[in-house]
Amino acid sequence: MNNTNHPTVRAFRRGLLILFLLLTVSASVFARREERMISVWQPINYDVAITLDDKLSEITKARVAINVQVLKDELTVIDLDFGELTLDSVMLEKKPAKYDRAIGLLNVYLPGKTKIADRFEIIVEYHGHPKDGLVFAKDKDGKPSATGDNWPNRAHHWIPCLDHPSAKATVKFTVTAPSRDMVVANGKLDRVTNNDGATRTWTYTEGVDIPPYCMVIAVGEYSKFEPTGPAITPLSYYVPHADARFAVQGFSSAASSLKFFSETVAPYPYEKLALIVGATRFGGMENSSAIVFATNVLGPRSNPPMSRAFNISEGLEQVVAHEIAHQWFGDSVTEITWADLWLSEGFATYFAGLFVQKHDGEEAFQAYMKRAADTYFGYEKKTRTPIHDTETEDLMDLLNANNYQKGAWVLHMLRSELGDRAFFDGIKHYYEENKNSIANTKDLRIALEKSSGKKLDTFFESWIFQPGHPQYELSWKWLNQTKRVRLTLRQLQPENAFPNHVPVELTMGKERTTFVLEPTTKEFVREFKLKRAPTDVKVDPNNTILKDVTIKK
Repeated sequence: MNNTNHPTVRAFRRGLLILFLLLTVSASVFARREERMISVWQPINYDVAITLDDKLSEITKARVAINVQVLKDELTVIDLDFGELTLDSVMLEKKPAKYDRAIGLLNVYLPGKTKIADRFEIIVEYHGHPKDGLVFAKDKDGKPSATGDNWPNRAHHWIPCLDHPSAKATVKFTVTAPSRDMVVANGKLDRVTNNDGATRTWTYTEGVDIPPYCMVIAVGEYSKFEPTGPAITPLSYYVPHADARFAVQGFSSAASSLKFFSETVAPYPYEKLALIVGATRFGGMENSSAIVFATNVLGPRSNPPMSRAFNISEGLEQVVAHEIAHQWFGDSVTEITWADLWLSEGFATYFAGLFVQKHDGEEAFQAYMKRAADTYFGYEKKTRTPIHDTETEDLMDLLNANNYQKGAWVLHMLRSELGDRAFFDGIKHYYEENKNSIANTKDLRIALEKSSGKKLDTFFESWIFQPGHPQYELSWKWLNQTKRVRLTLRQLQPENAFPNHVPVELTMGKERTTFVLEPTTKEFVREFKLKRAPTDVKVDPNNTILKDVTIKK
């Protein structure tokens, strides 16, 4: 059967495309930051079996079977990312494998000559206390818990893998834990087995490809809630007992967020959605179908949580919407490289804003976007880099206002430039073309160009690949003899001219009229016929451009 749309086939082809790009793009593009990307092999599936001790303080036994596919002829080694846990055995095709370890790597050697599309099963057995990734901590009740917290590339500390977002795969988790505890993981709960009375084994299967930073388990003595009312997917909350009376109200926007994004983008992509309060270094972590929120997210006087790298306090409704939006953007459609992180964080930030616009009104949305703009302007004063950042080495530093707030504003400006219909049609097309796979900024541009019929090269080059924002200076002069107004729009920023269409509203007494300037250079002059001289001039009165403005008569 020639199923060319199957996720595995699409991922294989995309892997070859990435390899081609890596070989053809000039070395200067990747001069400072190297990335572990799909190039010579890719994971297809992880079968992860983990047994935890009674105190939830270490992995007593783990067995991970990794199905890999070769992308290069005569490949000799599968170089797995792997941390410092103690190895017990490594098998290749059910036979003892030749392997060695380097810092952060487990190299498994392949026998004989391999060819493209060959598949192998590697089984790694190990135990110990992970340095990172799987966090053992006390919950709000003082009870032991274990929570996966992998972003950006911390999964390999407890799961041998290819630890890069482009290396998506399906995953099965079989977790044996104390009988007192509940276990949550990605995907559908297949079964729970009672063992000797002291432990239970929970099996979850995620049937669609997800990035390794979204592969998660959460173990603890939770109170579980399943909200009443219609939901588009099975929805549940897992919280410490101390938060039980706050869970239903605190997470009450989840069902409406799911409904809104399903109607606005596409059907929800996973088998269920669990909202979990657990150990994460972020305000919210968008693991596919199993979102983890920080321990201070609920409570009578809890501080509004800090959404991951927002650097501003956001209401819980917005944080929940942000993390749920990630299920579509970041989890289902995942960035090819870290330089495309805005396709995850900018989308989640803007779509959380769209949820605010839908449910709280235009005034609340405008306030949300203004906070985002102010946050970005503050960031830009200290760091002037493009959204598409290929140089920052510490991936945590990419959690910044470029990828979040400026990325959200890029989408808002595209919506303003293209109109709602073309914008949302393009977003839907972009999602459908890349769901359960990977995408880059060019993929988004092409989708929006198809939906709008407009060329967007200059827009994307200006807003994504160069730093800064337009700093407009508008001068106007009334030409009484010809009854015309001359508008001179200068862009004072050091970067090249930004191509946005700039609305200018002119007030003449009780009358108002709007002209749209379409600048092609940093100094742009146009004259317009008017009945009489303006008494007031405003640039972009509806706030559709991320900008600074000075008006001079």
